[in-house]
Amino acid sequence: MARLRRSEQTEPGLVDERRLDAWIGDRLPGGGAPLHVERMGEATGSGNALFRVRRGGHEWVLRRPPEVVNAPGASDMVREWRLLSALEGTDVPHPRPLLLCDDVDVLGAPFLLMDVVDGFTPVGSLPPPYDNPAARRALAFAMVDALAQLAHVDWVAAGLDGLGKPDGFLERQVPRWLAQLDRYRTRDIPELDVVASWLDTNRPTMSPPAIMHGDYSPYNVMASWTTTDRLAAVIDWDTGTIGDPLLDIGHLLARWTEPGEEPSLHIDIEPRDGLPVRSELASRYADRSGRDMSAIAYYEVLSLFKLAIILEGPYSRRKAAGIPESENTAPAIDRLMRSAAAFASGARV
Repeated sequence: MARLRRSEQTEPGLVDERRLDAWIGDRLPGGGAPLHVERMGEATGSGNALFRVRRGGHEWVLRRPPEVVNAPGASDMVREWRLLSALEGTDVPHPRPLLLCDDVDVLGAPFLLMDVVDGFTPVGSLPPPYDNPAARRALAFAMVDALAQLAHVDWVAAGLDGLGKPDGFLERQVPRWLAQLDRYRTRDIPELDVVASWLDTNRPTMSPPAIMHGDYSPYNVMASWTTTDRLAAVIDWDTGTIGDPLLDIGHLLARWTEPGEEPSLHIDIEPRDGLPVRSELASRYADRSGRDMSAIAYYEVLSLFKLAIILEGPYSRRKAAGIPESENTAPAIDRLMRSAAAFASGARV
């Protein structure tokens, strides 16, 4: 949303300014003034597309699916709209939803418009005010606090009954992801069978169901430019559901690198002095959410298992298309599965 790198022009075929302006009409202010749209972030072709929309001195963010959706259930704008609308009035930091268009004749896919969030993605070398250890530590805990706040939302009262299938949620995970992998499997992934067997053997009793983000990491939050102990927003809700919220915190922890470790995935905050270790983050979540974290290793393993299988999909398609850079992806996927095996064995905690 705000302060992200933007390309010079919109992506061909994704946003027609004339059609968009006609559809918005008087639903938002600034009617009659020229409408301008520009891409936000890098145009990768696989991630959800963000555009800044300006009209008559007003600004909004438009979010729509990419031209190619990589995983079943991803890029669901109607689902994202339901979740963002349900979070209105709660203390979970999120972008304020403004309009949903589910008429694919307008832009070729459903899309939504949101308020601009004044924040940035906290990955890599962080700018002020996060250029000191205390602020970075506060930011890390703020990421956990947002998840704990999410776990407290009454999802039934918020109108989300039917969004997901919490009954049997954990029992479905391994068969679901292995079935998805079978649709595009082209190679053997090291440790896959070991991790899958461990997950089946060590499955805990599910935590009470709650709203899940579904892809929670520093890439999908926005840090505030002014308040270090509270996020500006949690973003990218298109894979959210009702399920076991411990999978969200497990996902964050499993991708959190500690000194001396090989990263599960390269999304580190830099510099790392001041950042809490995983056990501190887990304790924070337990304190703020009131949930039992004794089986957190299971959720860390499951999150990496799931992520590796998701990433194997686009890798397999690029490899089949003869795209040379696809060969750089396999080692990253293998590293995810090795990290899952390390959490399963207790070599990484």
